[in-house]
Amino acid sequence: MASTFMGLETSKRGLSVQQSALYTTGHNISNANTVGYSRQRVNMEATAGFPGIGMNSPKIPGYLGTGAQAGAITRIRDQFIDTQFRQETTKLGYWGSKTEAISQIEDVVTEPSEYGLNKAFDEFYAAMQTLSTSPESSATRQVAVEKAASLADSFNYLTTQISQIQSNLKNQINVETKNVNSILTQLAQLNEQIKTTEVNGYLPNDLYDARDLLVDELSQYMPISIEKVASGGNAKDIAEGSYTISMKTADGTSVKLVEGNKASTLTAQTEIKDAAGAISNPDFDGSDTFMPFAQFTSSLDGTVIKMGNMPEGMGMLKSLTNSYGYVETNAAGDMSTKGLLSDTLASFDKLAYEFATAFNEIHKSGYTYEEKDAAGNVITPSVLGGEFFVPIDPSKPLSASNMKVSDALKNFNLVAVSSRPGEAGNGENAIAMSNLKTKLLVGLGNASTQTFYQGMIGDIGVKGQQAIKMASNSTNLQLTISNNRASVSSVSLDEEMTNMVMFQQAYNASARMITVMDETLDKIINGMGRVGL
Repeated sequence: MASTFMGLETSKRGLSVQQSALYTTGHNISNANTVGYSRQRVNMEATAGFPGIGMNSPKIPGYLGTGAQAGAITRIRDQFIDTQFRQETTKLGYWGSKTEAISQIEDVVTEPSEYGLNKAFDEFYAAMQTLSTSPESSATRQVAVEKAASLADSFNYLTTQISQIQSNLKNQINVETKNVNSILTQLAQLNEQIKTTEVNGYLPNDLYDARDLLVDELSQYMPISIEKVASGGNAKDIAEGSYTISMKTADGTSVKLVEGNKASTLTAQTEIKDAAGAISNPDFDGSDTFMPFAQFTSSLDGTVIKMGNMPEGMGMLKSLTNSYGYVETNAAGDMSTKGLLSDTLASFDKLAYEFATAFNEIHKSGYTYEEKDAAGNVITPSVLGGEFFVPIDPSKPLSASNMKVSDALKNFNLVAVSSRPGEAGNGENAIAMSNLKTKLLVGLGNASTQTFYQGMIGDIGVKGQQAIKMASNSTNLQLTISNNRASVSSVSLDEEMTNMVMFQQAYNASARMITVMDETLDKIINGMGRVGL
């Protein structure tokens, strides 16, 4: 038969398990607003029944229950939803960063605008057209030179501002790389703490939450995959173990970032080729000097992560390096620089060079103004025009950032307006210079200067619209998945209050059972064997 004190033990177990559930409910309520917290629950299970199995087991009419116990305290988490969330976070990290970069370019270019490059072109060509009708006017020649200087200044300003954006992105790449390395170090430390706890038979749920929160943060920088490695020892079967975190590459291979208590340190590097053709990869320093990004090197296994091996559209680091500018090497080993800002600057340089070269050729084919005194004597003879646009720094080629009107043209008479020498009223060369507005230039892909520029602006606009659309889609998807995850893992105060009342009543009932058993035992101990008293 069962022990006299068996009911007391059963109720005591009930008190203990309901008390654990109440404590866990209180923990959930306390962390209702904690970022990354997953609600926890006590997995209650019935204890082994009485009697046990064996030759000496007592025979009773049935298998008698002995109460309940807390099998484990687990967190409520859906790994499939976590994976979905991180995939969308990676995409959002890419498109969000790209949207920001394009937005900064659009803020600088500001087209259409009363102060943009297109307006500067229009005013310059209009000044040349006016000059063709008044070639003898010194004031008209002065206006033409000033409008040319304004056009050159517009090129200088745009490229200076875009280069500043590029410099800021370089600093951001270095800062975000340090953030990634910090996250990897913290993940390795959490792996060690989790393993130390699990081998003793416990489930460190709060450490799991802290680790998953860091993994969520890491996923915005790059596409990652997770492999769980059992801790061994006395770890429970449901223990999550340590994470081995790898970055997915475009060719399907993986680069380990965290393995147990070991964390990789990513080093951003550029790539240069010396005169002898030897290639080296110096660190991507924090100076303002432009150096195209080339690769990340992982200290964990020495793996080199080339730009081409980083999946397109995946992660903030990919987006930052794509926007900033990166090295691309063709099959012949020739290196070139690609990227949103690098391509934009190259397009501005191409436009400035082809425009200035074509304009200089027309200007050099005309003749300067022939100045005479009151008696009709020639003071300054009419000669072929010289260079109109020249480099600011003569040691460097003419480009958008290295372009100005020749200092010689401070003498406005040197503007080559005429098509023939000695004809002060001849404005035919000024007409030819103004007609450059519609002339198709081979160097610009058989486009005029303004058509080429409008194509540049259109391309930036299309890329901006795509980035905004993709960022919006990723945001909406991430929000939907986040809501789904919250419905599974987050704390509902209404639900917790309901659980609190339920566990409280169960606790009270178990306490009442102990009181009943106490009265029963009192009757047995103090009331039996006293017949007639």
